[in-house]
Amino acid sequence: MKSHIQSLLIQALDVLKQQGVIPTDFEARIQVDRTKDKTHGDFATNLAMMLTKIARKNPREIAQLIIDSLPQDSQVAKVEIAGPGFINFFIDEDALANQLMAALKDEHLGISLPEQQTIVVDYSSPNLAKEMHVGHLRSTIIGDSVVRALEFQGHKVIRQNHVGDWGTQFGMLLAYMEELRAKNGEQAQMELSDLENFYRAAKVRFDESEEFAVRARKLVVSLQSGDEYCNKLWREFNDISLNHCHDVYARLGVSLTREDVRGESAYNADLAEVVKELDTQGLLSESNGAKVVFQDEFKNKEGEPLPVIIQKADGGYLYATSDMAAMRYRSNVLNADRALYFVDLRQALHFQQVFKLARKAKFVRPELSLEHMGFGTMNGSDGRPFKTRSGGVVKLVDLLNEADIRALELVRSKNPDMDEAELEKIAKVVGISSVKYADLSKNRTSDYIFSFEQMLSFEGNTAPYLLYAYTRVVGIFKRAKDIDLGDAKIVLEHDKEKNLGNKLAQFGEVLSRMVAKGQPHAMCAYLFELAGAFSSFYEACPVLAAETEAQKKSRLLIAQLTAKTLKQGLDLLGIETLDRM
Repeated sequence: MKSHIQSLLIQALDVLKQQGVIPTDFEARIQVDRTKDKTHGDFATNLAMMLTKIARKNPREIAQLIIDSLPQDSQVAKVEIAGPGFINFFIDEDALANQLMAALKDEHLGISLPEQQTIVVDYSSPNLAKEMHVGHLRSTIIGDSVVRALEFQGHKVIRQNHVGDWGTQFGMLLAYMEELRAKNGEQAQMELSDLENFYRAAKVRFDESEEFAVRARKLVVSLQSGDEYCNKLWREFNDISLNHCHDVYARLGVSLTREDVRGESAYNADLAEVVKELDTQGLLSESNGAKVVFQDEFKNKEGEPLPVIIQKADGGYLYATSDMAAMRYRSNVLNADRALYFVDLRQALHFQQVFKLARKAKFVRPELSLEHMGFGTMNGSDGRPFKTRSGGVVKLVDLLNEADIRALELVRSKNPDMDEAELEKIAKVVGISSVKYADLSKNRTSDYIFSFEQMLSFEGNTAPYLLYAYTRVVGIFKRAKDIDLGDAKIVLEHDKEKNLGNKLAQFGEVLSRMVAKGQPHAMCAYLFELAGAFSSFYEACPVLAAETEAQKKSRLLIAQLTAKTLKQGLDLLGIETLDRM
């Protein structure tokens, strides 16, 4: 409906251009917002005030000219001028009811599908030298939620798991693998059940033994030179490491697969070419033996240009080099229209620099939108990045295990007589959903305090609250399974019906904001408000005990659309729903 009103206003502006009220070449982004106070209508625009200087008229006078130029439309009941020149639109109740009926019958809930784009989404990206820790949670689930929403809109989405699978640390790991293989026999299967301990043990050997360190450095050279033996060990290590990652993805309900993995190693063959092309274009400089690029747009506090290091003095490459190669691949091979990077906000300067450099070097097409979707940190109660009591990094799998245990205790306390197998099934959904929702419901760019007690609460904007709200709605249909809704239609009579209907109609607007800005918290806030609107409706408007059969069926349809919207919204967040709790 919001886009429909914008379309009506565009037509009104065309009339005013023909009348000479405003210049024919005038273009404006027409802002239409939902009103907070429904006595002022359903939508409002400040377009008249924007035109004051151009038309050289009083904004209320311009507002009246706009209203007079609007085409007749059955979906708009009336249009009024308010305050200094706001234009308020009142939507026809029958039109809203028809919109809700259309949404109920449509698998996309009646949203307008945008023009399809090819969108590359870079997310999760763990380092294969270690197990995934809590620091990987935000990139993984925020990125996956936005991916789901983009695909729901009909876009072609290409997932890219840019894992850290290359670099000097792999020589150390491969050397340690060799040692273990020698001790256990050549045919023994290498088991890296605990990557953290494996990494630490390899690091100890590297620090303690010069012979081991020399061997590790040689293995790095051999690996990067394409030695088949080293590459065989490297592939085995990566395979076992990725198995750990995908076990976590399965627990989280994340849609990344092995086919989506395209790590740093995938660009190794192109790195020398990146350096060569930057040099050919005269962009490279030398600094202490390293090859760097200075850009006037980026300077330190002393006003000196900040370098982008492309190649170290010893010939090694850095993140910037592989990121440049990846951007070139995503632009020219994948033909992306947008490339979204879900990476920690602390990397903001890095992405500003490499995005700017990629454009200067013409590594990417001008029309490709490069977007760093930065996020804040998940912190402990002390306000610092989440750690174990001993100060170590918290493994993500340990966090999820703890969530399962706490959720089982919670669900058992609510359902002491429920079958144990059913309790465990529900607890797994509640535990994982609570961890994910607690993160997704926070503004992406903000830090937040992690709290099991808060995230597992049945009160407030939490997963348990929303999951329970959904079960309340579907519970109505368990009691109304014999009612035929085939000829029913939605009629909005009570204020609470209208409020719920208006909230249901906002789904498409919220979805558009979520994908445009990479903000799942917008969908979380909407679902929380929707659940609240349904609760108010349910208390004020009897459904199965409605006064008439037509009223009962209408309210059942409203409840059905609410359930469908809640389920779809939660699915876009990667959260599974339950029919009972």
